[in-house]
Amino acid sequence: MSTLSNSTNIFWQECQVGKPDRQKLLNQKGCVVWITGLSGSGKSTLAFSLGRELHSRGKLSYVLDGDNLRHGLNKDLGFKPEDRTENIRRTGEVAKLFADAGLICVASLISPYRRDRDTCRAMLPDANFIEVFMNMPLELCEARDPKGLYKLARAGKIKGFTGIDDPYEPPVNCEIELKQENGICPTPTLMAGKVVTYLEEKGFLEF
Repeated sequence: MSTLSNSTNIFWQECQVGKPDRQKLLNQKGCVVWITGLSGSGKSTLAFSLGRELHSRGKLSYVLDGDNLRHGLNKDLGFKPEDRTENIRRTGEVAKLFADAGLICVASLISPYRRDRDTCRAMLPDANFIEVFMNMPLELCEARDPKGLYKLARAGKIKGFTGIDDPYEPPVNCEIELKQENGICPTPTLMAGKVVTYLEEKGFLEF
């Protein structure tokens, strides 16, 4: 009995309806908006604010939230470096599919390692991957601590927590950087507006 290898005995099937057809139908261009930053930096808040703003403009988007994905697609993964890498890889592949469908996919994950984010960028034509860096200081994120995770990490009850005993590697050449202005964090509406403006200027909101 022979054993077929999944990596060699598979063949790509072309669909007669391509990405341009889907984009024309939706009157928008598919892309991935990848929001990265420390826990508590406001990634999810921005992602869902952006989703609402795009919806109000008649644009179809979908949010892939890191915590939500760990309830399903990635529920078998922990937080070891290799699990984090697989978590990002899977999310990147799903985001790529959404973008190919013509949607504006908003991925919101800590995604602490630069190499893993760059791997996701490489999955798409470069201009279709928009990296948004929530550049909020650790002190602010820890003061917010919306899930109580920093407190647990400081107490040694959580190991390998990003920003405490595991590194966060900030982007080098992100498309959008969001940070405090004069010590004040912009509102979610203002930050979402900045992302939407970028999408408009780059022609993603029309076909």
